[in-house]
Amino acid sequence: MVVKPKVSIFIAMSLDGFIATTNGSIDWLDKSNLKVHVGEDFGYTTFLESTDNFIIGRNIYQTVLKFDNWPYKEKRIIVLTRSKIIIPTKLTIIVTIFNNNLKELLKRLTDQGYKHIYVDGGITIQNFLSLGLIDELTITIIPLLIGKGKSLFGSLPTDINLMHSKTTTYDFGYVQLKYFIQRQ
Repeated sequence: MVVKPKVSIFIAMSLDGFIATTNGSIDWLDKSNLKVHVGEDFGYTTFLESTDNFIIGRNIYQTVLKFDNWPYKEKRIIVLTRSKIIIPTKLTIIVTIFNNNLKELLKRLTDQGYKHIYVDGGITIQNFLSLGLIDELTITIIPLLIGKGKSLFGSLPTDINLMHSKTTTYDFGYVQLKYFIQRQ
């Protein structure tokens, strides 16, 4: 029997619900992280180690390409885009492009035996949520109000019921919330 992989989100957002400024910048997050204790990664390393495939949007892909270090190690990355993008030679083995039906993509990954998929990027997350394809959300709330920007949650076709799993508070003001999606 083929088992559907767990599909998770692990993301930070401002207290008012934004993951980036209107121009797509995450500089606000870098500035906020200056008050984080050295070595604190909010469980991100452990989370990444539990995943075996990433599905990310074009915008997040282009953002992480600018980082000094590639953050996803050797994990397989699928970039969702209808646009032509450049994949650096050193990443051609692990990065592929997909521009079709997300349910079909998830079926392919299930058939290939993947167990835990990480979804990242605002529009990508919104699309997966709208289709009911997300199983788990880990959201770290940053104590900052941006006022406007790119929202983590967009319009949804129906309510999504969540089951609280865990809340972690940090003495520098961050709050991490973990939820599982309750299926109807």
